[in-house]
Amino acid sequence: MDLNYLYHRHQISLFMADHAKCDQSRRAHRGLADGYALRISQRRLTAGLAGAA
Repeated sequence: MDLNYLYHRHQISLFMADHAKCDQSRRAHRGLADGYALRISQRRLTAGLAGAA
């Protein structure tokens, strides 16, 4: 999966969490954002990019 796609999905998930109508939706979108952030970090580490953390 392309890093740009992961960054895009991460930002959408954060936006959706910020604009969610209920706590359950907010938590779900935040969980997705956290998952994308982890995948981004892993990709950056395997690619040898600085600031992977």
